[in-house]
Amino acid sequence: MTEEYDLIQGCIRKEARYQRMLFDRYAGKMMSVCLRYANDAMEAEDMLQDAFVKVFQYIVQFKFEGAFEGWIRRIVVNTAIRHLEKKKMHFKDIDDNSANTPQIDAQAYSHLGEADLMRLISQLPEGYRMVFNLNVVEGYSHEEIADMLNIQPGTSRSQLVKARKMLQQQILQLQKVAV
Repeated sequence: MTEEYDLIQGCIRKEARYQRMLFDRYAGKMMSVCLRYANDAMEAEDMLQDAFVKVFQYIVQFKFEGAFEGWIRRIVVNTAIRHLEKKKMHFKDIDDNSANTPQIDAQAYSHLGEADLMRLISQLPEGYRMVFNLNVVEGYSHEEIADMLNIQPGTSRSQLVKARKMLQQQILQLQKVAV
């Protein structure tokens, strides 16, 4: 069998050594996922801890179909969503004068590093950030997002459009500062 298979089997047997190895292997990547949804690092750590509790609780249900990392990621994303729902996340409209949004030169994106882009995404309002992450980063459809967040698909679409426009405006501001 494979190392991953042995790792999963050890976790199914609730062996602490294997649980630690699994956590050490995936915690960094999954913390990055949590940081995209959380308002700060402490909140992301809470999400990560809750998610790994669920991973260990439900690992017996993993059917060895598809990627194990993808299975963990889904638990992490769902845990982050539930965590934010407890805080009464609201999907709101922001008066953004989006009709006046100028087009961004493709060069502006080339100057952005991953850390810069993640910082800009983290500054989005909670609902915008949630839908942006679920659609653009995780690849969920608007219908899937609507089911996950108990909203209409149209709300998901409009939140994504507004998130993108807000990101464009933020990038323009950065471009003006850099010039």
